[in-house]
Amino acid sequence: MGAAPPSRLNAITRSVRCVVTPQTAIVAAMNQPTPEVDDTAGTTGVDAATGPPGRGALNQRRREIAGVLVRRGWGYVLKETGLEHLISLEPHLGAAYRATAPQRLRLALEELGPTFIKLGQLLSTRGDLLGPEFRLELARLQDDAPHLPGDVVRDVVRAELGDEPESVFASFDREPLAAASIGQAHAATLPEGTEVIVKVRRPGSVEQVELDLEILMHCAVHASRRSELAAGYDLVGIVEEFGQTLRAELDYLREGRNAERFAANFARDPDVQIPRVFWERTTARMITLERVRGLKVTDVAALDEAGIDRHDLAQRATGVIAKMVFEDRFFHADPHPGNFFIGPDGRIGLIDFGMVGTLDADLRDHLGKLMVALARADPDRLASALLALGAATASVDRERLREDLAELLRRYTGEGLAEIDFGATSDAILEVVRRHHLRPPPDLALLLRAFIMDEGMAAALDPDFHLVEELTPYVQRHLLAELSPSAVARRLERLGLDLAELAVDMPGQLHRALEVVAGGGFKMHLGTDELDPLVARGERLGNRIAAAVLAAAAIDALAELYAARARPRRRRMRIRRPA
Repeated sequence: MGAAPPSRLNAITRSVRCVVTPQTAIVAAMNQPTPEVDDTAGTTGVDAATGPPGRGALNQRRREIAGVLVRRGWGYVLKETGLEHLISLEPHLGAAYRATAPQRLRLALEELGPTFIKLGQLLSTRGDLLGPEFRLELARLQDDAPHLPGDVVRDVVRAELGDEPESVFASFDREPLAAASIGQAHAATLPEGTEVIVKVRRPGSVEQVELDLEILMHCAVHASRRSELAAGYDLVGIVEEFGQTLRAELDYLREGRNAERFAANFARDPDVQIPRVFWERTTARMITLERVRGLKVTDVAALDEAGIDRHDLAQRATGVIAKMVFEDRFFHADPHPGNFFIGPDGRIGLIDFGMVGTLDADLRDHLGKLMVALARADPDRLASALLALGAATASVDRERLREDLAELLRRYTGEGLAEIDFGATSDAILEVVRRHHLRPPPDLALLLRAFIMDEGMAAALDPDFHLVEELTPYVQRHLLAELSPSAVARRLERLGLDLAELAVDMPGQLHRALEVVAGGGFKMHLGTDELDPLVARGERLGNRIAAAVLAAAAIDALAELYAARARPRRRRMRIRRPA
């Protein structure tokens, strides 16, 4: 795989999507021999109880952020983000740091509090933004926080439900089961005896998040104005996407609706438990859910003692995620082991529905093309699929992209589908995506994160488990669905609408163009934003005209997928297969 030119990569993050600073300046700023800095200093942050932020609070928080970045060895980014006037860099320019750059970034984000911890956790899943050394370190970020005092929790319940916790619930445990930066969870019992979990949002957390998001947006706008590369990678759009995700996690009403949607999708599956939402005791600031009890999915000894077949459990857990993605197109975007509980009978319970992802029709179709390309080990088709899937933020050398993908395919597809390491393959593809300045849709990053988490969990349950092999039946059904009469009819209908729209618009556009020419000609002054509608329409039309060709490719790919699965392989008896 060819290496990108050094001038196009950030010398610290190895990412083309970060603001580029000359490598000589970075080395000079970080390696001069001066006294060491304590990398274990305490945390700072805005008081969680503050009200809506004013200009004073905004400036104070900006100074805190600048101070943490400088102390952790990231002061060189202040100029690019418009924070350089807030603190003097001179005392820190030559500091020698014991920690590595990824470690110092993690420490800085931890010190800056909830918003930045969430940002780091998101970045740890974005192989299109950061290199593996940074993502591995950021994956260590823990969203822990001190417990809220009991009186504060009582005040929230009283304000939201109009009465004391003891009056609303038959019992309410003052000690939380878990505490995070946004909220904490308490065990309680309803008057009729139902065990529930009550999640209470921390007072001031919305104001804190909005304050930090405003600062992040200001930094993104400033960097985009100063750097064409930053503008090309749409830092403003990245902050906007992050803000939408974080605001959704703050809204417990939305989490409740997500839980009900999952419950409806799994209503006919007795092996999956989604907790019931008690809406009469739920608001935007607190949510009351049925308590899900069971063994931790990572407690292998307890699972064995309970007589639960771990291979079967790995299969079923993967089936749950696969159904969400390929059938429902609405998936749990944070399926880490802590959100799975296993009942005595092996039933899988899911919790925590604040972060979800969706697959729209276009993304689903692009993923289908990607699967076809991987199954055929065709670098040309794979390059086309990636270009369709990720918007190019700079000019793309298609031949170089094809060469990188050909090398990737030679490295991974020779092992056969059943032996592919999904996490390693995804990292390799995202490395190519990052090198060639492609920006995949946010939900694709969430999807890859969900599957990588599932692969890790399944491997812990059964070292012989292979995620790609288990996903193959779902991929086959997805591709077959794209060839169904109803799917073809939908494509033809959309194609007809596009042709009709084009037929209606074309005469008027042509008439106006002729009038301009007759009046003395016209000047060409086109920006890419002015061409976007025309390009989008052309892409839609081209995609639908090509449906028949893609269908033929999909049939061919299905044959190869079935052939790959037909290879003899020693496996234990399967308890359950996807229907």
